[in-house]
Amino acid sequence: MPSPEERRQLGTVGTAAGLGCSIVVSVILCIGGGVALDKRFDSSPVLTLVGVVLGLILSGLQLYELAYVGRKDRDPGPVTKQIQKISSKRER
Repeated sequence: MPSPEERRQLGTVGTAAGLGCSIVVSVILCIGGGVALDKRFDSSPVLTLVGVVLGLILSGLQLYELAYVGRKDRDPGPVTKQIQKISSKRER
């Protein structure tokens, strides 16, 4: 049986892994959406570049949250809160 400290560390690792997946999905969706919109409106590469910039901004915000995962002196960000809710439901 893991100690309370080990459980906290495992929870932090799980949250960090969830944020990592969230970063990848954000970038893929933004770039994919830009490519799809470029094909639809024949505006290549304008909307793809907008998707790249938007994906980088979103991933930067999520990396900022990831830097503070597990710290007691800061409140978690919105994405971290959602991932922690999902993790706590699975443990029950």
